[in-house]
Amino acid sequence: MKAPESRPCGSCPYRKDVPGGVWDEEEYAKLPLFDATDPNRQPVAVFGCHQNNGHLCAGWVGCHDMYESLALRINYITGFMTLDDYEKTLAYECPVPLWESGAEAAEHGMSAIDKPGDRAQTIMRNLRRKGVGDGPDPRELRKSDDQRSPDTDASAE
Repeated sequence: MKAPESRPCGSCPYRKDVPGGVWDEEEYAKLPLFDATDPNRQPVAVFGCHQNNGHLCAGWVGCHDMYESLALRINYITGFMTLDDYEKTLAYECPVPLWESGAEAAEHGMSAIDKPGDRAQTIMRNLRRKGVGDGPDPRELRKSDDQRSPDTDASAE
């Protein structure tokens, strides 16, 4: 696994400026698990970028203390990551606002899971074109005003 890209992708669930409802419920459910401070309760697998580009998720790295990450250590000591990528990951600083925890990111993402707004649907369409994600095709979602939730500027919160 490679160190994170210089910034989280435009659909990263950890970014405050990404609307809720982009990812499947199962994806959002993974995020709070990485908040555990007890290594015995942490996932043992790293969180890769949803773009499937071979890099760690920059939002995940920026949100969580990688010095305390069991998954990152396992990834390195088992040879799935070079020393250079491991050190770059530990030194990573995210240039965009992120949620303070996986739980906050998941809560925001789930807030529009049943009624993704226009911007979320655009992101979902773009992901599907790239072959990423397995959620419903946004064209199949009803677009009535009572079913859509407006996207909010999460960075203002």
